[in-house]
Amino acid sequence: MSALVSIPRRSRCARLPHRATRTLRAAWLCALATLLPATAAQAQAAYTPPTFTNIAVHDPSIIRADGQHYVFGSHLSAARSPDLMRWSRVADGATASNPLFNDVTRELAETFAWAQTSTLWAPDVLRLADGRYYMFYNACKGDSPRSALGIAVASRVEGPYVNQGIVLKSGMWGLPSEDGTVYDATRHPNVVDPNVFFDATGRLWMVYGSYSGGIFVLRLDPATGRPLPGQGYGKHLMGGNHARIEGAYVLYSPLTQFYYLFTSFGGLDAAGGYHLRVARSRNPDGPYLDATGRDMATVKANPALPLFDDATIAPHAVKLIGNFRFDAALGERRLGGAGTAEPGYVSPGHNSAFVDAASGKHFVVFHTRFPGRGEEHEVRTHQLLINADGWPLITPFRYTGETATTLRAAFVAGDWRIVLHGKAISATVNTAQSISLLADGTVAGAYSGRWSLTGGHRLTLNLSGLGEVKAVALNQWDDTVQASTLALSGLAPDGSPVFARRLPTRSEAEVLAAVAAELSLGDTSAVSQALALPASGARGTTIAWRSSNPAVLSDAGAVTPPAAGQPAASVTLTATLRKGSQVLTRDFTVVVPARAADGLIAHYPFERSLAEAAGRSASGWPVGARIDAAGGNPAYVAGVAGQALWLDGSTGVRLPDGLLRSHSYSVALWVKPERLTEFTPAFFAARDGNAWVSLLPRGHGWVGNATMLWSGSAWYDAGTGLNIPAGQWSHLAFTVQQGAVRVYVNGTQRFAGTGFPNVFTSTNGPIALGVSWWDTPYQGALDELRLYGSALSAAQVQALATR
Repeated sequence: MSALVSIPRRSRCARLPHRATRTLRAAWLCALATLLPATAAQAQAAYTPPTFTNIAVHDPSIIRADGQHYVFGSHLSAARSPDLMRWSRVADGATASNPLFNDVTRELAETFAWAQTSTLWAPDVLRLADGRYYMFYNACKGDSPRSALGIAVASRVEGPYVNQGIVLKSGMWGLPSEDGTVYDATRHPNVVDPNVFFDATGRLWMVYGSYSGGIFVLRLDPATGRPLPGQGYGKHLMGGNHARIEGAYVLYSPLTQFYYLFTSFGGLDAAGGYHLRVARSRNPDGPYLDATGRDMATVKANPALPLFDDATIAPHAVKLIGNFRFDAALGERRLGGAGTAEPGYVSPGHNSAFVDAASGKHFVVFHTRFPGRGEEHEVRTHQLLINADGWPLITPFRYTGETATTLRAAFVAGDWRIVLHGKAISATVNTAQSISLLADGTVAGAYSGRWSLTGGHRLTLNLSGLGEVKAVALNQWDDTVQASTLALSGLAPDGSPVFARRLPTRSEAEVLAAVAAELSLGDTSAVSQALALPASGARGTTIAWRSSNPAVLSDAGAVTPPAAGQPAASVTLTATLRKGSQVLTRDFTVVVPARAADGLIAHYPFERSLAEAAGRSASGWPVGARIDAAGGNPAYVAGVAGQALWLDGSTGVRLPDGLLRSHSYSVALWVKPERLTEFTPAFFAARDGNAWVSLLPRGHGWVGNATMLWSGSAWYDAGTGLNIPAGQWSHLAFTVQQGAVRVYVNGTQRFAGTGFPNVFTSTNGPIALGVSWWDTPYQGALDELRLYGSALSAAQVQALATR
């Protein structure tokens, strides 16, 4: 296991130009010198919407050349932009046709041979004194730290680059390494992700490394870019024992005279909890310290714990940004406080950074994924502002030319949405809560406390349970509402980031009307599961519920259906909404059908439609190759009984959210896969990206690719010990009874266990057929899907499996 460096799905980057960037429209700079308009409509009139052209370059390393900003990333990908907002592709793919090399497959043949790969990871490009551009490239096997790092040189930033040879290697098992001792992956680096930089005195350095033995720094010859002799791998700065730390990048700030060491913690995919952190030093080679004064050279994974132990490293370094979403409170969209696409990021990381020499602005450039968009990623540039303690803070929204100006209390006071990122390394997307910064200097809402301006664009928040947050704020363009927003970025005492956005000013009556108009319980014509009844809305609105028939539908939304054979019950639910002195009520009619004799929640027979058979729930709908992707083209073929659903390998089907809502349930369906691929779900249901269940016709290699039930968060493997065939109908079913799980194939129990995770603790968990957020979609037929609100007996499952 010590050979492992990363998950197999891998790509990387890092880099800075020591010269910087000049942006952007004079009109924007002038407009942004004013403070927040009172309403979204005024903001929209005051500011010209910027134009974005997004680009996907993983691990973007930025350099300024020929009047353009260039980013170079993994897979030999590159793009350029005149303004950090509009990007165009320069190159992509480590293939013979990539214009950055005449033929990279031949030019870097030695590198590919050593690293046992056909691709390249995150490079860095820097212009040296001879006027030429030096690309520090690297390649890694991926499932071990067998890597090579070398230099290629070009007279133009866009190449073609000519190889100068490998300068460092790693992963030479049982052989002497660069420092003369036998290579040890727990303390020696993986020679990838280089960042080359000049210090304040003109000396040249390279910081590099990933997972394995951690992050290292080397002195380089400024004439050749090669390491000065006698250093081995250089000086260790951070990480070790395979701690998930990578993508190192150093930025020197003339403003603070600190060297800032940026790194990415976690795993880079959407479920990996990837995010940016920083430490600082007065010297280019450290020691680098965090906000508590901890030397990052002491931060390593615990060798006594499982590989990729995140818990040990999570408390250290200053976290700058993590998974977050400025989701809107109920009613907020109608108040102009959030658009239809809520702003937020997933796994933002592997950055570069620079200081613009003309303006003095500091910038960070990184790639990020997005909530609900799977592994799709794009480049983002954000401004960095320095707080009162000298720490760089990432502004919540992407850069569009804004300049920080002096804050005035009258424009800071108001309603805000605030996100606390925490220090955890987790796939959880941190969501927003409502607070108010009141004119008297107090804070109300989700957090209480006090706030004050401390000069210029800086302020301090003292929040209950969090402590003193040293923050910065400026007007930023919020693309989701097409308006300027006063945005805040702060640092809590534990080194965790705080983001916030000010909401447009609205009266109590306007807030209450908006919440009432947006309040919905969905389709209430046939309710058999508990209803999720919102208790609050935008800006402190409270919602209380009262039922006309609590025996059937309680004030809390619990459902007790009439007995089997009885008529359906019609219940009136009354919502009372309060905001300050304002009060409104709304009535909802809810029909609760009688209980099915067998506890059936939904039956989808797929008779040339995605309708539920008895009207117990709504119809399904097509999606693309991911649970959250648009598109999809389901078809119908001959099934076990009548017609069956056909999925073509790029299509899935979503079912109504929340059909499964407890720790006792059953799922049964017929499957006829045309092909069997590892991890592909026939049935998938989740609470979120961390907690889910997936029924796999072909499981993963740890269970011999057997048909299995798989669960995330607790990583539960319920393998059946057999492989169902392709091209034939098989009946799959599983039952869960308060953690006791059983899996059946063709009516025969093939697995029984305990401790199965309690996934469905919410009332809105997504359910899909044939797709998940990550894996290869299902290709083949599905038929007679049944969901139950209890665990079926073996005899009941056997009856369903009998044709």
